[in-house]
Amino acid sequence: MLLEGKRGLVVGVANKRSIAWAIAKKASDEGAQVALSYQNERLGENVAELATDLKDPLLVQMDVGSDSQIVMAFEELRKHWDRLDFLVHAVAFAPRHALNGRYVDTSRHDFRVAQDISAYSLAALSRYALPMMTAGGSILTLSYLGGERVVPHYNVMGVAKASLESSVRYLAYDLGGMGVRVNAVSAGPIKTLASSGISGLGSMLRHHRSRAPLQKDTETEEVADAAVFLISPMGRGITGQVIYVDGGYNIMAD
Repeated sequence: MLLEGKRGLVVGVANKRSIAWAIAKKASDEGAQVALSYQNERLGENVAELATDLKDPLLVQMDVGSDSQIVMAFEELRKHWDRLDFLVHAVAFAPRHALNGRYVDTSRHDFRVAQDISAYSLAALSRYALPMMTAGGSILTLSYLGGERVVPHYNVMGVAKASLESSVRYLAYDLGGMGVRVNAVSAGPIKTLASSGISGLGSMLRHHRSRAPLQKDTETEEVADAAVFLISPMGRGITGQVIYVDGGYNIMAD
């Protein structure tokens, strides 16, 4: 029970295949009370159904692209909880057409959207979570190797993930003195609702299996296990890091 007595907010659950859901479920199984956010009423129905598998869950509506909704979500949390021990940021978005063709053709609007939702939202959520982390805490986000190397068709999302990973380091510096740790898990490719918008995902999965030292697909449960380790007291000496959960693929030259 690594998270016994802990309370945390998980942002980014879409359905049962979401990495965010695997993390929320694992955190709950390890003793945490978990709050889930949902972007709108349509997605809220899915989240509410999933939440029945958690221990004493809370649900809050929040679109991370809106400062006012972020404020209202944390106000709602404070009605129920007097503190927050961890925050999981599992949100990323770019317009689907921006993941096709060439990166050089990315429009200003699509670039702005990808950066806002996928990277800036981590800083925004951290800012509003911080006053509730009165006893320190842990903030975790999800990244991908496309933020470090070129992955065909990942395009503007790769640039956004690079920004996200840099944000992790700057936030770790800012918040370390308050006992708040900030880290990222860089997962291998996994077939989820979010990744389904990437052209050639099937080829990416096959290439990953053939080149990764463990010669297998990355599983959402593996990512969840690493995430829970990082947000638990077991990871208390780790901050500002990107931890790879990809079967070792990131060490390979190709």
